[in-house]
Amino acid sequence: MKALALRNFAPAAALAVALGAFGWAGAANAQQEIKIGYALAPTSHYGVAADKWQEVVEAKSDGRYKFRHFPSSGLGGEREVIEGLQLGTIEATIVSSGTLSNFVPETGIFDIPFLFRDLTHARKVLDGEVGQSILAKFDDVGLVALAWGEQGFRHITNNRNEIDKPEDVAGLKLRTMENPIHITAFETLGAAPTPMAWPEVISALQQGTIDGQENPLSVITSAKLSEVQKYLTLSGHVYSPAMLLVSKQLWEGMSPEDQTIFKDAATEAVAAMRAYVDNVETSGVEQLKKEGMNVSEMTAEQKAAFQKALAPAYEKYYGQYDKATIDKIIATE
Repeated sequence: MKALALRNFAPAAALAVALGAFGWAGAANAQQEIKIGYALAPTSHYGVAADKWQEVVEAKSDGRYKFRHFPSSGLGGEREVIEGLQLGTIEATIVSSGTLSNFVPETGIFDIPFLFRDLTHARKVLDGEVGQSILAKFDDVGLVALAWGEQGFRHITNNRNEIDKPEDVAGLKLRTMENPIHITAFETLGAAPTPMAWPEVISALQQGTIDGQENPLSVITSAKLSEVQKYLTLSGHVYSPAMLLVSKQLWEGMSPEDQTIFKDAATEAVAAMRAYVDNVETSGVEQLKKEGMNVSEMTAEQKAAFQKALAPAYEKYYGQYDKATIDKIIATE
């Protein structure tokens, strides 16, 4: 009788082990949804980066992760999306630097007007020691910053007048991001900066609530601002980075191998994003001219006049940010 019981137990135990192994395999193969939210259209530089991020992660993880896109502020404004990452209700985002200084104040240093000479200079700083040290600070606020993306240099559009000198922006109702560095600069120039979440901007321009806004060509073209703005001034007053973020809950639930996949994929997404910006920088101006915008480009002398007018703002920046870091950025070759 005992021998019979043992014989019956053996197949049952084997079945239990097999079912247990199947359960572990099922858990390992379970597909994790990655909700990724971003402010602009799928055809924008944000969409291009999000697509590349998805492509690489899904391919290298053998389908363990599946991206679900929420473009055009489908999950709310950028601040709400970042807060969603902190809560763990959203897994990933690509965001502008507009609201990032509200979470990690040091990111604001990159928004100082006329800090970067060109795209090559900016990319070298962001990919180097200064940029990477700031990425690491996001861990302290419940976020994982994987890479610096890019939007390009910001320019001014408006419906009131051409802008050739600092006095031309006096009283201009200009939408800015929720970024104290930008707001201080335009207040110093005598404009009326109006912080506003991106989803509200187009209707505010249509209704005349604001006169204009400032953004890189990558945004001006993809958002079709030529339909609601008459003047474009190629001021290049601020370099505008972006950032690829994931929630800490997602990150800490991954294996080290999957973390590497996400980080490597983010690097490839940045390369795609920068290629988009490079293309827009060469083709965007002609496109906007064809679409009817009045386009003017500031000369070096005109930019110098704006820098002179911004002297009081620079004093505030030097009091707020480490002067040695600012000098290090400027000295980067």
